[in-house]
Amino acid sequence: MSLKVAIATDEGERFVNRHFGDADYYYIYEVDEDKAEFILKIANNSIEEEKHADPKKAKSIVKILKEEDVQVGVNLQFGPNIKRVKKHFVPVVIDTESIKEGLDKLQKNYHELKKLWEQGEKRSYFKF
Repeated sequence: MSLKVAIATDEGERFVNRHFGDADYYYIYEVDEDKAEFILKIANNSIEEEKHADPKKAKSIVKILKEEDVQVGVNLQFGPNIKRVKKHFVPVVIDTESIKEGLDKLQKNYHELKKLWEQGEKRSYFKF
């Protein structure tokens, strides 16, 4: 079983240096210990925040990613809504700007990420 992963990016090469929900796009990959295969690029057409840590924004992001059956979200940073989105997917705070390097790290930590996903709504986030 592979995991569907959403990468927060503006151009497909680097993670955004803003909150996960502020990326222009999400690149969707299927990842397991042996491969990271690009599936599709989706635009982040979520609502604009009315206030910082807006729960409506979190709900909007979750809706976009659930349509693609995403199980893991990856970026350099998440905002306070991380506590809301972790109920729906595993947030991963990565320590590299390079998506290629990030995908390698996800593959190496695949089994740990899968365990977090299987914990359901009580899961925590993962940090490199």
